[in-house]
Amino acid sequence: MNLKGKTAVVTGGSRGIGKAIALGLAQKGADIALNYTERKESALEVQGEILALGVRCEIYQADVSREDSVKAFVEALQADFPRIDILVNNAGITRDGPVVRMSEEDFTRVLDINLKGTFLMSKYLGKLMMKQREGRIINIASVVGLMGNAYQANYAASKAGIIGLTKSLAKEFAPRNIRVNGVAPGFIKTEMTDRLPQKVKEEYTRAIPLGDYGSPEDVAGAVLFLASRYADYVTGQILVVDGGMLM
Repeated sequence: MNLKGKTAVVTGGSRGIGKAIALGLAQKGADIALNYTERKESALEVQGEILALGVRCEIYQADVSREDSVKAFVEALQADFPRIDILVNNAGITRDGPVVRMSEEDFTRVLDINLKGTFLMSKYLGKLMMKQREGRIINIASVVGLMGNAYQANYAASKAGIIGLTKSLAKEFAPRNIRVNGVAPGFIKTEMTDRLPQKVKEEYTRAIPLGDYGSPEDVAGAVLFLASRYADYVTGQILVVDGGMLM
């Protein structure tokens, strides 16, 4: 999985799964364009870790839900890097709650960041990849987009949308030699899952055949496969990384 000479863009890369993906790609030799929205200090820390690996890393503040922000981000990327080989659409948020009490703002904001952000980044970097006649787009979905989840109607809807978007983009971009795939993580050890009550954690663990939560590095491994030459004949697929929970 040698990615030396490649440039990868990772949205939402300042922590958690995004950080693990960025570091994993960098460890395989890719230069990294790291996007963050608010946590600049965290982004700078990740940048330092990546630079220590001997590859290039630039950070960019952008709200992927806003088209003007995405356009400015892509213009900055074009000024800094001669080409973009890999796009990982990882940026995402949750605003959980019962649907009968969920505000329109909370529903819309989650879809804007998670789904619309994936669309906008794929639209503008897809144009560059089409000109290059080569590229990889990897979208981070979720198992809840496949099975639903109580109190996560907005999040599940956004992730189900990403799955449909991934398959549509794969068909649209395939003639230009661009592969588009997704990764659907199950329950992964992150800041979000750390905040769950212990009883809830135990209930989720019992539903996982492998008996434990996954790690951000497990998700990063799936992304690395899809970004590598080993996935040259893979497009339009959703790789589930869930410890067997959906079997």
